[in-house]
Amino acid sequence: MGTVLRNPVLPGFHADPSFIRVGDDFYLATSTFEWYPGVLIYRSRDLVNWDLVARPLDRAALLDMRGNPDSCGVWAPCLSHADGRFWLVYTDMKRNDGAFRDAHNYITTCETIDGRWSDPWYVNSSGFDPSLFHDEDGRKWFLNLKWNHRGKGTGRNPRHTGFDGILLQEWSPDRGLTGPVHNIWGGTPRGLTEAPHLFRRNGYYYLTTAEGGTDYPHAVSLARARDIRGPYETHPDLHVMCAEAAPDHPLQRTGHGQYVELADGSAYHSFLMSRPIPGPDGTGRYSTLGREAGIERCVWRDDWLYLEGGGLLARPEVPLPWDAPAPADAARVYDFSAPTLHPDFQWLRTPHPERLFRVGGGALTLIGRESIGSWFEQALVARRQQHHAFEAETLLEFEPDCYQEGAGLAVYYNRQKFHAAIVSHDPDLGRSLSLISCLGDPSAALTMGLDAPHALPPGPVRLKVSVDRHRLQFAVAGEGGDFAPVGPVLDATVVSDEAGRGMHKSFTGAFVGMIAYDVGGSAREARFRAFAYRPSR
Repeated sequence: MGTVLRNPVLPGFHADPSFIRVGDDFYLATSTFEWYPGVLIYRSRDLVNWDLVARPLDRAALLDMRGNPDSCGVWAPCLSHADGRFWLVYTDMKRNDGAFRDAHNYITTCETIDGRWSDPWYVNSSGFDPSLFHDEDGRKWFLNLKWNHRGKGTGRNPRHTGFDGILLQEWSPDRGLTGPVHNIWGGTPRGLTEAPHLFRRNGYYYLTTAEGGTDYPHAVSLARARDIRGPYETHPDLHVMCAEAAPDHPLQRTGHGQYVELADGSAYHSFLMSRPIPGPDGTGRYSTLGREAGIERCVWRDDWLYLEGGGLLARPEVPLPWDAPAPADAARVYDFSAPTLHPDFQWLRTPHPERLFRVGGGALTLIGRESIGSWFEQALVARRQQHHAFEAETLLEFEPDCYQEGAGLAVYYNRQKFHAAIVSHDPDLGRSLSLISCLGDPSAALTMGLDAPHALPPGPVRLKVSVDRHRLQFAVAGEGGDFAPVGPVLDATVVSDEAGRGMHKSFTGAFVGMIAYDVGGSAREARFRAFAYRPSR
């Protein structure tokens, strides 16, 4: 009897997994950064099969990210359940360059996971990665990393001058933050101590954090105290998880998670991770799927938590003591017949999607707005890349009058990292297809993938992209014809955490989807009649 949990449990960009149990249900809440709606919440009964049940930050009162830079927006949500309600804590990060971080922290609540979440309480802006702990006496405690913008040699900030310890302060819905602020832990020598989550067990308060940054030294660290205010003593091994010493292990960058205990006392811990692939020359490590969500089984020894398998490496396969069905086939065909957008898809930043698209009647209609890479109003509707090898296909109806109007198929990370096949208008050829890329250039300079635009016949156009690890190939066809490759094989590792400005400025993952723009301002519309995503293996 029993089955196997395969990591990641949420493949593709699902970072910072907040993990809770409510009765027989497990929940994972993950970061969404600049993608809208904010926060994805999944539910499971068996830790193997997960259903997306809520995208709670779905209106302007809760979240408006227009103007937020890439990889800002919703950082590190914390989901909890107390007083018969779900509670969600989140950061809306407005800046990730320079000394300052404009990190605004909020709390929202709802009686049901899939209901309408309350307008938020604003809490503070002293740092990011907030969480809410509900103690046994009914008091609530708010935690977050304290950010220090002043420079070297200040504060409790090992290895990085900005990370200044974990703050703790009492909070209530009626009074907000009250009482003294306690800086309860400065972390281990690994440094970059963030993502605090508290839990209570056997007379101790346990503080689990992420350390080492979100690249390859990433770790889950643990400390404990008899008093919630400290002092906290550090785990005998410093960390519960870390893959830095095992570069060939398939699960890398393990860190940032939360502890859950089952009714029988068995212990599990979530974590983020990546599955990097080598680059075109066979070297390097590139996380094209972004940071994904995993779960490990743990054990207790001497009131300290350890991985069940020993050591610090989370396992790709975790035996479970119960049976579970295999996850459903990941292939999807979207026909846009429903009046609302399928929840697999997201868009960027704005709480006003009606200005970007409408759906129904067998089509997704995109309204051309600002350019690809805009931080304000970009008509890009996309879903996560969840496999190292896949194909995505769409059927497009679009009649542009000018080269300032474009629509097509994009593989997108951010404004500096993307490839796209764009139907536009050429003065000599008329309607035509071009390939455009940004290869990680901080200035967002474009690279054209074709020597000249590819002329298109009248009628609907089918566009396809095929990705096989580091290889990416676009193809085109008429509505009833066969696909023909367009342009050269492109480098898919451009659309990865490590490319461009690197992992400390790249917190999301690859998306594939449909885009339209009209930088002339006439809002030219593009009609997408279908979209398909199919894993290749």
